[in-house]
Amino acid sequence: GAGHARAKMAAGAAAEAQARFGHSVKGLLAEKVTSCGTDVIALTKQVLKGSRSAELLGQAARNMVMQEDAILHSED
Repeated sequence: GAGHARAKMAAGAAAEAQARFGHSVKGLLAEKVTSCGTDVIALTKQVLKGSRSAELLGQAARNMVMQEDAILHSED
């Protein structure tokens, strides 16, 4: 009777709410994954930049040592 129809409507509303909730959770998750991916890319760029600058510093130090050596020998 009427009780059965009401229960069916309530179940339908609950299912719809659950679907909406699931959808919003999926949306939030997708957002998080995207922002996390962006952070990983930024971090990778930063690490690469850091290793590149360390490489350049090492190169500059080697060049200075070579020049210092040349200067010392030119005095001789």
